[in-house]
Amino acid sequence: MSNERNILETLLSTEEDAITIINKDKKVIFWNESAVHTYNIEKDQILNKDITNFFHDEDLMVLKVLITKKPVRNTYHRPRKGKHVVINASPIFNNQNELIGAVSVERDITQIVKLNDNLVMTTAELNELRQKVITDRDENPFSKMVGKSKALQDTIQIASKAAKTDATTLILGESGTGKEICARAIHESSSRKNGPFIPVNCGAIPNSLFESELFGYEGGAFTGAEKNGKAGKIEMADGGTLFLDEVGELPLDMQVKLLRVLQENWIYRIGDSKGKKVNVRFIAATNQNLERLIQEKKFREDLFYRLNVIQLTMPPLRNRAGDIPELIEFFLKQFANKYQVPVPIVKHDALQMLHQYQWPGNIRELRNLCERIVILSEKQTVDKEDLSSYFQNMVQETNPPQIEITDSFPGKEEMERRLIEEALSWSNGNKSKAAKKLEISRVTLYNKMKKYGLNG
Repeated sequence: MSNERNILETLLSTEEDAITIINKDKKVIFWNESAVHTYNIEKDQILNKDITNFFHDEDLMVLKVLITKKPVRNTYHRPRKGKHVVINASPIFNNQNELIGAVSVERDITQIVKLNDNLVMTTAELNELRQKVITDRDENPFSKMVGKSKALQDTIQIASKAAKTDATTLILGESGTGKEICARAIHESSSRKNGPFIPVNCGAIPNSLFESELFGYEGGAFTGAEKNGKAGKIEMADGGTLFLDEVGELPLDMQVKLLRVLQENWIYRIGDSKGKKVNVRFIAATNQNLERLIQEKKFREDLFYRLNVIQLTMPPLRNRAGDIPELIEFFLKQFANKYQVPVPIVKHDALQMLHQYQWPGNIRELRNLCERIVILSEKQTVDKEDLSSYFQNMVQETNPPQIEITDSFPGKEEMERRLIEEALSWSNGNKSKAAKKLEISRVTLYNKMKKYGLNG
């Protein structure tokens, strides 16, 4: 019998859960090592002592079991302040079914509870911050135009004033500077924010489809027309804003018809002689020199003046290099969240290289670089050497000369060629899709392909 008792005591002592056994007089007759660690009470202090000397009666589940003679299973319990356990407890009866004591097995979950509390608190804080970000973004759509440089802030100031009116606005700037983001911010800051924002890339629409795309058509107006007709982009923007990107690519005959809409606020679908009144705010954008196009008889002067009521220019990234760290942080977080990976950290020497580069592709180029880093990076930090593998055109010199980027700038040409190759590969040779992705016209794409000797 003595051996059996030793075996039982050894078994109970090695159990990771705290085990307490009391007799019917509430005295502790067994207290294992896990109980010692859980409650910081040594065996010689508590054995053969009344358990109520160490715990309040109301905090003792084993005492409750002793009184009720009923077991408890998987019950959450707090035997002491700051201590959390899951308890299983049972009364002990002898062969005559007489109560002789009670046993409790308690699993310490204090750390789990604390972690859960921290998680709940953190989640609440994150939700609060997320809501604040959403609220701030809703209150200030221009916050999507990331950067604090004077060049950008001057543009935002003009755009904010434009948003308070329905005045036609012309946004100038190189490709990739964020002209559509600016146009959306103007719309979302205006009284039309609850109306539609309809973007139209004038460089991506074949000439033969321009009129039906912009003005729509009546049913049966031409072979292949939908039976019930179709609204054009201008009509779809009624009550909101129409954004004409690459407006310099508009064919001359469409320029005449657009001018009429701007003057009369009236549109005619193809096949409709009655017309329809529309309430549309126009925002146009271009990376071309419209005044030069006017001299070349490729753009109507009267349309230019109609579009150019308020003019603003999106600054190229090379003129707002101070915004690069903030933009990098913004894009890296955006893509890390998208791909569910940790946010890479760009080290100081890499940032210096990014400052020195001329950025012919502007913010779009920087955004693409950040996405590449997030996808390809196999470590938490990105240094100067890593950049060369992500971005072969990165300028290496510590103090590069300030070169004005022109069409003959070699870095731009190489980047342009690579972007066209990537777009053609992505579209499986479909030039319309490639041109749309590059945000240029098909004619421009063909000319560029011919220039670089590319076969589609």
